Amino acid sequence: MRDKQLLTYAKRLRTNQTPFEQKLWHALRAKRFAGAKFRRQVVIGSYIVDFACRLPRMLIIEVDGDSHGERHSYDQQRTRYLEQEGYRVLRFTNQDVGSNFEGVLTIIADAVGGPLSPTLSPEGERERALP
Repeated sequence: MRDKQLLTYAKRLRTNQTPFEQKLWHALRAKRFAGAKFRRQVVIGSYIVDFACRLPRMLIIEVDGDSHGERHSYDQQRTRYLEQEGYRVLRFTNQDVGSNFEGVLTIIADAVGGPLSPTLSPEGERERALP
């Protein structure tokens, strides 16, 4: 895909996130992990990644759906490229996000080097997602 096509497609993906991506985005947005700024559906080279935290952490988080089992070699090639660009890639399945959300958040917090910050829940109450 050309650059402009990739950007257009990334914008479309932002508005059509899966429920698992939406759940994780709510936890990642607004610098909730030690001040790390994540963006969603980011174009890097010829790929679109689910979530990216650029400098200084250089971290990518991918939420893989059921179809990724069939795309193992493509995902490996993609991960190699992103690692060559200096990124660390964390992959979680939809099942991980759905059934072990606290564990997923703990792994991400460890990767960015700090705990999840206290944030406002959608209902407006103060909460803390990690103990």
